[in-house]
Amino acid sequence: MTSVKKIGLFTSGSDSPGMNAAIRAVVRTAIFYEIEIAGIRRGFEGMINGDIYTMDTKSVSNIIQRGGTMLKTGRSEQFKTAEGRNLAYQQLKKNGINALIALGGNGTLKGVKEFGDEYPDIAIIGVPCTIDNDLRGSDFTIGYDTAINTVIEAVDKIRETAESHDRLFIVEVMGRDSGMIALRTGMGVGAEAIMVPETKSDINALFDRLERGRKDKTSKIVMVAEGDEPGGAFEIGKAIMKRFPHYDTRVSILGHIQRGGKPTCMDRVLASQLGVAAVEALKNGHSGEMVGLIHNDIAFTPFGQSVKHHHEVNAEYIRIVEMLSL
Repeated sequence: MTSVKKIGLFTSGSDSPGMNAAIRAVVRTAIFYEIEIAGIRRGFEGMINGDIYTMDTKSVSNIIQRGGTMLKTGRSEQFKTAEGRNLAYQQLKKNGINALIALGGNGTLKGVKEFGDEYPDIAIIGVPCTIDNDLRGSDFTIGYDTAINTVIEAVDKIRETAESHDRLFIVEVMGRDSGMIALRTGMGVGAEAIMVPETKSDINALFDRLERGRKDKTSKIVMVAEGDEPGGAFEIGKAIMKRFPHYDTRVSILGHIQRGGKPTCMDRVLASQLGVAAVEALKNGHSGEMVGLIHNDIAFTPFGQSVKHHHEVNAEYIRIVEMLSL
Protein backbone atom coordinates (compact mmCIF):
# COMPACT_ATOMS: atom_id res chain seq x y z
CA MET A 1 0.00 0.00 0.00
CA THR A 2 1.22 3.51 -0.80
CA SER A 3 1.93 5.73 2.17
CA VAL A 4 -0.90 7.88 3.45
CA LYS A 5 -0.54 11.39 2.08
CA LYS A 6 -3.96 12.91 2.73
CA ILE A 7 -6.86 11.58 4.81
CA GLY A 8 -10.49 12.33 4.10
CA LEU A 9 -12.64 12.34 7.24
CA PHE A 10 -16.44 12.07 7.25
CA THR A 11 -19.43 11.13 9.38
CA SER A 12 -22.33 9.18 7.94
CA GLY A 13 -25.72 7.80 8.92
CA SER A 14 -27.30 8.73 12.23
CA ASP A 15 -25.37 11.07 14.51
CA SER A 16 -24.17 9.98 17.94
CA PRO A 17 -22.75 11.96 20.87
CA GLY A 18 -18.96 11.86 20.77
CA MET A 19 -18.59 12.18 17.00
CA ASN A 20 -17.13 15.66 17.41
CA ALA A 21 -14.62 14.37 19.96
CA ALA A 22 -13.57 11.71 17.44
CA ILE A 23 -13.28 14.31 14.66
CA ARG A 24 -11.05 16.41 16.91
CA ALA A 25 -8.84 13.42 17.72
CA VAL A 26 -8.45 12.40 14.07
CA VAL A 27 -7.60 15.91 12.87
CA ARG A 28 -5.05 16.65 15.57
CA THR A 29 -3.42 13.22 15.34
CA ALA A 30 -3.05 13.57 11.57
CA ILE A 31 -1.45 16.98 12.01
CA PHE A 32 0.86 15.58 14.71
CA TYR A 33 2.12 13.03 12.18
CA GLU A 34 2.32 15.70 9.44
CA ILE A 35 -0.42 14.09 7.36
CA GLU A 36 -2.84 16.33 5.48
CA ILE A 37 -6.43 16.05 6.66
CA ALA A 38 -9.59 17.05 4.80
CA GLY A 39 -13.15 17.17 6.09
CA ILE A 40 -15.95 15.81 3.91
CA ARG A 41 -19.30 17.38 4.74
CA ARG A 42 -22.61 15.45 4.67
CA GLY A 43 -21.18 11.96 4.43
CA PHE A 44 -21.20 9.98 1.20
CA GLU A 45 -23.34 12.60 -0.53
CA GLY A 46 -20.75 15.28 0.19
CA MET A 47 -18.05 12.96 -1.09
CA ILE A 48 -19.90 12.56 -4.38
CA ASN A 49 -20.46 16.33 -4.70
CA GLY A 50 -16.93 17.30 -3.69
CA ASP A 51 -17.94 19.12 -0.50
CA ILE A 52 -14.38 18.78 0.80
CA TYR A 53 -12.18 21.27 2.68
CA THR A 54 -8.80 21.34 4.40
CA MET A 55 -8.87 21.09 8.21
CA ASP A 56 -6.37 22.33 10.77
CA THR A 57 -6.09 22.39 14.55
CA LYS A 58 -8.29 25.48 14.76
CA SER A 59 -11.02 23.70 12.77
CA VAL A 60 -11.70 21.46 15.75
CA SER A 61 -11.30 23.91 18.62
CA ASN A 62 -14.02 23.83 21.29
CA ILE A 63 -15.98 20.90 19.85
CA ILE A 64 -15.08 18.03 22.20
CA GLN A 65 -18.09 18.83 24.42
CA ARG A 66 -20.62 19.25 21.61
CA GLY A 67 -23.15 16.65 20.51
CA GLY A 68 -23.99 15.97 16.89
CA THR A 69 -21.33 16.31 14.20
CA MET A 70 -19.70 19.46 12.87
CA LEU A 71 -19.16 17.69 9.53
CA LYS A 72 -22.92 17.11 9.15
CA THR A 73 -24.25 13.69 8.26
CA GLY A 74 -26.87 11.95 6.21
CA ARG A 75 -27.59 9.01 3.95
CA SER A 76 -26.97 8.74 0.23
CA GLU A 77 -29.03 6.66 -2.18
CA GLN A 78 -26.62 7.67 -4.95
CA PHE A 79 -23.65 6.08 -3.17
CA LYS A 80 -25.47 2.74 -3.25
CA THR A 81 -24.93 2.68 -7.02
CA ALA A 82 -21.67 1.89 -8.82
CA GLU A 83 -21.96 5.20 -10.67
CA GLY A 84 -22.30 7.13 -7.43
CA ARG A 85 -19.31 5.41 -5.87
CA ASN A 86 -17.24 6.17 -8.97
CA LEU A 87 -18.15 9.85 -8.71
CA ALA A 88 -17.01 9.79 -5.08
CA TYR A 89 -13.75 8.11 -6.08
CA GLN A 90 -13.08 10.75 -8.74
CA GLN A 91 -13.64 13.52 -6.19
CA LEU A 92 -11.19 11.90 -3.76
CA LYS A 93 -8.54 11.61 -6.47
CA LYS A 94 -9.16 15.20 -7.56
CA ASN A 95 -8.52 16.34 -3.98
CA GLY A 96 -5.41 14.20 -3.53
CA ILE A 97 -7.05 11.97 -0.90
CA ASN A 98 -5.70 8.42 -0.71
CA ALA A 99 -7.15 7.37 2.66
CA LEU A 100 -10.48 7.64 4.47
CA ILE A 101 -11.63 7.56 8.07
CA ALA A 102 -15.36 6.88 8.34
CA LEU A 103 -17.27 7.65 11.54
CA GLY A 104 -20.61 5.85 11.70
CA GLY A 105 -22.54 2.67 12.27
CA ASN A 106 -23.71 -0.34 10.31
CA GLY A 107 -24.72 1.43 7.09
CA THR A 108 -21.50 3.43 7.02
CA LEU A 109 -19.32 0.34 7.40
CA LYS A 110 -21.25 -1.51 4.70
CA GLY A 111 -20.81 1.46 2.38
CA VAL A 112 -17.06 1.80 2.88
CA LYS A 113 -16.56 -1.96 2.59
CA GLU A 114 -18.15 -1.98 -0.85
CA PHE A 115 -16.25 1.15 -1.84
CA GLY A 116 -12.95 -0.31 -0.62
CA ASP A 117 -13.53 -3.55 -2.51
CA GLU A 118 -13.99 -1.55 -5.73
CA TYR A 119 -11.18 0.94 -5.12
CA PRO A 120 -8.44 -0.78 -3.09
CA ASP A 121 -6.00 2.10 -3.67
CA ILE A 122 -8.00 4.09 -1.08
CA ALA A 123 -7.08 2.89 2.43
CA ILE A 124 -10.08 2.97 4.79
CA ILE A 125 -10.51 2.70 8.55
CA GLY A 126 -13.91 2.78 10.28
CA VAL A 127 -14.67 4.18 13.73
CA PRO A 128 -17.82 2.80 15.46
CA CYS A 129 -20.21 5.66 16.19
CA THR A 130 -23.75 4.55 17.02
CA ILE A 131 -25.94 4.77 20.10
CA ASP A 132 -27.18 1.19 19.51
CA ASN A 133 -23.90 -0.51 20.52
CA ASP A 134 -24.62 -3.20 17.91
CA LEU A 135 -21.29 -3.61 16.09
CA ARG A 136 -18.90 -6.50 16.58
CA GLY A 137 -15.33 -5.42 17.30
CA SER A 138 -15.73 -2.99 20.19
CA ASP A 139 -17.11 -3.48 23.68
CA PHE A 140 -18.80 -0.09 23.37
CA THR A 141 -19.54 2.17 20.44
CA ILE A 142 -19.17 5.95 20.60
CA GLY A 143 -22.45 7.50 21.72
CA TYR A 144 -23.88 4.51 23.59
CA ASP A 145 -22.87 5.67 27.06
CA THR A 146 -24.32 9.15 26.52
CA ALA A 147 -27.55 7.70 25.14
CA ILE A 148 -28.14 5.35 28.07
CA ASN A 149 -27.40 8.12 30.56
CA THR A 150 -29.91 10.35 28.74
CA VAL A 151 -32.50 7.58 29.04
CA ILE A 152 -31.73 7.08 32.74
CA GLU A 153 -32.19 10.79 33.44
CA ALA A 154 -35.47 10.92 31.51
CA VAL A 155 -36.95 7.77 33.08
CA ASP A 156 -35.97 8.90 36.58
CA LYS A 157 -38.15 11.96 35.95
CA ILE A 158 -40.94 9.79 34.56
CA ARG A 159 -40.73 7.62 37.67
CA GLU A 160 -41.29 10.68 39.88
CA THR A 161 -44.53 11.63 38.12
CA ALA A 162 -45.58 7.97 38.02
CA GLU A 163 -45.16 7.81 41.81
CA SER A 164 -47.25 10.94 42.26
CA HIS A 165 -50.16 9.55 40.22
CA ASP A 166 -49.85 5.79 40.89
CA ARG A 167 -49.24 5.19 37.19
CA LEU A 168 -47.74 2.49 35.01
CA PHE A 169 -45.50 3.86 32.25
CA ILE A 170 -44.51 2.04 29.08
CA VAL A 171 -41.28 3.73 28.00
CA GLU A 172 -40.02 3.15 24.47
CA VAL A 173 -36.34 3.67 23.69
CA MET A 174 -34.42 3.44 20.42
CA GLY A 175 -33.31 0.05 19.17
CA ARG A 176 -35.09 -1.14 16.03
CA ASP A 177 -32.89 -4.25 15.83
CA SER A 178 -31.01 -4.01 19.11
CA GLY A 179 -32.18 -4.05 22.70
CA MET A 180 -28.86 -2.90 24.18
CA ILE A 181 -30.27 0.48 25.28
CA ALA A 182 -33.46 -1.00 26.75
CA LEU A 183 -31.64 -3.83 28.52
CA ARG A 184 -29.04 -1.78 30.35
CA THR A 185 -31.28 1.20 31.16
CA GLY A 186 -34.09 -1.09 32.27
CA MET A 187 -31.85 -2.42 34.99
CA GLY A 188 -30.58 1.06 35.79
CA VAL A 189 -34.05 2.52 36.39
CA GLY A 190 -35.45 -0.48 38.26
CA ALA A 191 -37.96 -1.41 35.54
CA GLU A 192 -40.58 -4.08 36.23
CA ALA A 193 -39.98 -5.63 32.80
CA ILE A 194 -37.83 -5.20 29.69
CA MET A 195 -38.87 -6.13 26.15
CA VAL A 196 -36.20 -6.37 23.43
CA PRO A 197 -36.11 -7.59 19.80
CA GLU A 198 -33.36 -10.18 20.45
CA THR A 199 -35.82 -12.39 22.33
CA LYS A 200 -39.37 -13.39 21.53
CA SER A 201 -41.56 -11.30 23.79
CA ASP A 202 -44.42 -13.05 25.53
CA ILE A 203 -47.20 -10.57 26.34
CA ASN A 204 -48.80 -13.11 28.67
CA ALA A 205 -45.55 -13.38 30.61
CA LEU A 206 -45.61 -9.60 30.99
CA PHE A 207 -49.19 -9.77 32.24
CA ASP A 208 -48.13 -12.43 34.75
CA ARG A 209 -45.27 -10.27 36.03
CA LEU A 210 -47.58 -7.31 36.50
CA GLU A 211 -50.15 -9.54 38.18
CA ARG A 212 -47.58 -10.97 40.60
CA GLY A 213 -46.05 -7.60 41.39
CA ARG A 214 -46.59 -5.81 44.67
CA LYS A 215 -50.10 -4.42 44.87
CA ASP A 216 -48.97 -1.48 46.97
CA LYS A 217 -46.27 -0.36 44.53
CA THR A 218 -47.14 3.18 43.47
CA SER A 219 -45.32 3.22 40.12
CA LYS A 220 -44.36 0.69 37.47
CA ILE A 221 -42.02 1.04 34.50
CA VAL A 222 -41.90 -1.28 31.47
CA MET A 223 -38.95 -0.62 29.12
CA VAL A 224 -39.51 -1.45 25.44
CA ALA A 225 -37.07 -1.31 22.53
CA GLU A 226 -38.75 0.19 19.48
CA GLY A 227 -38.16 -2.98 17.45
CA ASP A 228 -39.87 -5.37 19.85
CA GLU A 229 -42.30 -7.81 18.18
CA PRO A 230 -45.58 -6.79 19.84
CA GLY A 231 -45.46 -3.48 17.94
CA GLY A 232 -43.79 -1.04 20.26
CA ALA A 233 -44.93 0.82 23.31
CA PHE A 234 -48.37 1.89 22.06
CA GLU A 235 -49.45 -1.66 21.17
CA ILE A 236 -48.12 -2.98 24.47
CA GLY A 237 -49.89 -0.14 26.26
CA LYS A 238 -53.19 -1.02 24.59
CA ALA A 239 -52.82 -4.66 25.60
CA ILE A 240 -52.06 -3.72 29.21
CA MET A 241 -55.00 -1.29 29.40
CA LYS A 242 -57.32 -3.99 28.11
CA ARG A 243 -56.01 -6.62 30.54
CA PHE A 244 -55.64 -4.27 33.53
CA PRO A 245 -58.23 -1.51 33.15
CA HIS A 246 -57.65 -0.46 36.76
CA TYR A 247 -54.07 0.65 35.98
CA ASP A 248 -53.55 4.30 35.07
CA THR A 249 -51.34 3.45 32.09
CA ARG A 250 -49.32 5.96 30.07
CA VAL A 251 -46.93 5.64 27.12
CA SER A 252 -43.76 7.71 26.70
CA ILE A 253 -41.65 7.61 23.52
CA LEU A 254 -38.21 9.08 24.23
CA GLY A 255 -37.26 9.28 20.56
CA HIS A 256 -34.41 11.40 19.23
CA ILE A 257 -33.63 12.99 22.58
CA GLN A 258 -31.38 9.91 22.97
CA ARG A 259 -29.14 11.05 20.11
CA GLY A 260 -28.52 14.55 21.41
CA GLY A 261 -26.74 16.23 24.26
CA LYS A 262 -23.20 16.67 25.44
CA PRO A 263 -21.20 13.42 25.32
CA THR A 264 -20.30 11.84 28.63
CA CYS A 265 -16.69 11.58 29.80
CA MET A 266 -16.66 7.91 28.78
CA ASP A 267 -17.71 8.76 25.21
CA ARG A 268 -15.22 11.63 24.96
CA VAL A 269 -12.36 9.41 26.11
CA LEU A 270 -13.43 6.49 23.87
CA ALA A 271 -13.74 8.83 20.88
CA SER A 272 -10.31 10.29 21.55
CA GLN A 273 -8.72 6.84 21.85
CA LEU A 274 -10.32 5.51 18.68
CA GLY A 275 -9.67 8.71 16.70
CA VAL A 276 -5.96 8.50 17.48
CA ALA A 277 -5.91 4.75 16.76
CA ALA A 278 -7.63 5.26 13.38
CA VAL A 279 -4.93 7.63 12.11
CA GLU A 280 -2.14 5.46 13.47
CA ALA A 281 -3.75 2.39 11.84
CA LEU A 282 -3.63 4.05 8.43
CA LYS A 283 -0.06 5.16 9.07
CA ASN A 284 0.86 1.55 9.92
CA GLY A 285 -0.72 0.06 6.82
CA HIS A 286 -4.15 -1.06 8.05
CA SER A 287 -7.15 -0.83 5.73
CA GLY A 288 -10.62 -2.36 5.43
CA GLU A 289 -11.00 -2.57 9.20
CA MET A 290 -12.93 -1.02 12.04
CA VAL A 291 -10.96 0.10 15.05
CA GLY A 292 -12.49 -0.68 18.43
CA LEU A 293 -11.74 -1.18 22.10
CA ILE A 294 -11.99 -4.71 23.53
CA HIS A 295 -11.08 -5.27 27.18
CA ASN A 296 -9.36 -1.85 27.16
CA ASP A 297 -7.11 -2.80 24.23
CA ILE A 298 -7.25 -1.38 20.71
CA ALA A 299 -8.53 -4.04 18.31
CA PHE A 300 -9.13 -4.23 14.56
CA THR A 301 -12.03 -6.06 12.95
CA PRO A 302 -12.51 -6.50 9.18
CA PHE A 303 -15.53 -4.59 7.87
CA GLY A 304 -17.27 -7.80 6.86
CA GLN A 305 -17.18 -9.06 10.45
CA SER A 306 -17.99 -5.81 12.22
CA VAL A 307 -21.38 -5.04 10.68
CA LYS A 308 -24.54 -5.11 12.73
CA HIS A 309 -25.26 -8.27 14.62
CA HIS A 310 -27.50 -9.36 17.43
CA HIS A 311 -25.77 -9.52 20.77
CA GLU A 312 -26.79 -12.44 22.89
CA VAL A 313 -29.03 -10.93 25.53
CA ASN A 314 -27.38 -11.18 28.92
CA ALA A 315 -29.69 -13.57 30.74
CA GLU A 316 -28.18 -12.46 34.03
CA TYR A 317 -29.51 -8.92 33.41
CA ILE A 318 -33.03 -10.29 32.93
CA ARG A 319 -32.75 -12.43 36.04
CA ILE A 320 -31.57 -9.47 38.12
CA VAL A 321 -34.37 -7.22 36.81
CA GLU A 322 -36.99 -9.82 37.68
CA MET A 323 -35.58 -10.36 41.16
CA LEU A 324 -35.14 -6.69 42.06
CA SER A 325 -38.47 -5.48 40.72
CA LEU A 326 -40.51 -7.31 43.35
